[in-house]
Amino acid sequence: MAKIAFILLCHKDPDAIIRQAAQLTAAGDCLAIHFDARAPKAAFDQITGALASNPSVTFAKKRIKCGWGAWSLVQATLNAVEAAVEAFPQASHFYMVSGDCMPVKSADYLHDFLDGDDVDYVESFDYFESDWIKTGFREERLIYRHWFNERTQKWLFYTSFNLQRRFNITREVPADIQMMIGSQWWCLRRRTIEALLDIVAKRRDVMSFFKTTWIPDETFFQTLVRHLVPSTEIKSRTLTFLMFTDYGMPVTFYNDHYDLLLGQDALFARKISPEAFELKERLGELFVSGRRDFVISDEGRNLFGFLTGRGRVGRRFGTRFWEREASLGRDHELMIIACKKWHVAKRLVAAIKEKTDIPAMEFLFNEESSEMPDLGGLENSVVKRARHRRALIRMLFDHHEKDRLVICLDPTNFDLIEDFVGDRAKVRVLEINCEFSDEYLEGHAKRVGLASDHSPADTIARLIPTIRNDVNYESERLRDADFSHFYRLRERGDVAEQTAVLARFLGIDDDTAKALAETPYLFVD
Repeated sequence: MAKIAFILLCHKDPDAIIRQAAQLTAAGDCLAIHFDARAPKAAFDQITGALASNPSVTFAKKRIKCGWGAWSLVQATLNAVEAAVEAFPQASHFYMVSGDCMPVKSADYLHDFLDGDDVDYVESFDYFESDWIKTGFREERLIYRHWFNERTQKWLFYTSFNLQRRFNITREVPADIQMMIGSQWWCLRRRTIEALLDIVAKRRDVMSFFKTTWIPDETFFQTLVRHLVPSTEIKSRTLTFLMFTDYGMPVTFYNDHYDLLLGQDALFARKISPEAFELKERLGELFVSGRRDFVISDEGRNLFGFLTGRGRVGRRFGTRFWEREASLGRDHELMIIACKKWHVAKRLVAAIKEKTDIPAMEFLFNEESSEMPDLGGLENSVVKRARHRRALIRMLFDHHEKDRLVICLDPTNFDLIEDFVGDRAKVRVLEINCEFSDEYLEGHAKRVGLASDHSPADTIARLIPTIRNDVNYESERLRDADFSHFYRLRERGDVAEQTAVLARFLGIDDDTAKALAETPYLFVD
């Protein structure tokens, strides 16, 4: 059975570290601690004194003063790893954690999980080809030498960097090393750790290189594991559940996140609030519970993105200048159907194409698979279509050789609707106002990944009102926009009302509009 040596890097709150150590070793696993040398000696003495009688705990023989983005974090990790290898010869796996981490499964589940697949778990993506780095330095992390800490020695850091760049003082990555990048929260097998320590001892060139790279904790282990281990024995993922905000800050979990954390496809979670005492207590009890019946729904990241995205009027981006300068054409009529229930809009579009000569497109800005003519590659992806939205619509007018066109949009695409309405073309907007049962909203949550068939009932119950409010918000935003030519087709409206709305929206005679209003099963889910 797997026996885990946890590698704990920490720098504060000795009482919490003592509790964490007791929890992690309660089920037969062991722990190596590196406590930051910047912390008060009294705090370190408190930890060592409290844990001295625990044979499953050891300490790094040398404490390092750690700084964010610096080599010191890697060296501190290596010091703790070396202590663990020496103290715990029976340890089969080495799992990196911090003082803000807590297990979100039982120890028995962890052991079964690790026994089930003989692999290393470490995020390991190609440094140059992947998009793991979103902003800031990329190549500059490697080709220049970074001797100073960017946060505590900012002037020295940037002066050194600018001088090297000015005089073109660069270096090469070691020839036999493919640079990789990923999260620092890994779980490695013993033989991988021993091979890594061997290369640390023998490859001075590799060590010299990494010691002056920037943020090496995201590249050192990730690169060397890939260098030492066949790719078939690496799973490029972290077993620690963590998320980041738009500002690059880690999301913090609180007492009411217990059920969500248990449902994630992870063994640990980071980072747990220091004030989440109830959550810590429940997770500690869970770890020694022997429980194995975890239902993985794994909707955490989608839920976070959905909930934090609500209320951002305009969402992310304003209209690009090249979009404002282009026009759909003054003599063209664009008719937009905005509908949350896509199947309703699609039925109406099918009826429009059958009963009129108006060309109509489904959700071309929402579905990659939306049927599109050949437009020279512009039609190939939703991203391209949205980026060149006006050019795309102009090309569709030309393709159909018509001055009128119907398209469908999800109400979430308010920025697109607003952009089209602001054009010199004649633009009309029809909102199809549908009824939404709780059952439909639950199905919608599962279709878009906010929930799964395994999501707890209370999670669904809390989510449904939020989704309903979001749908209502989108409808109200369309109405409040005060578009000049805005129409609403209500599911509750009778045929006469719906006929009048469709006649005005499409500019067609009443008989044709009535035939559209009587489309069989138009609003049926």
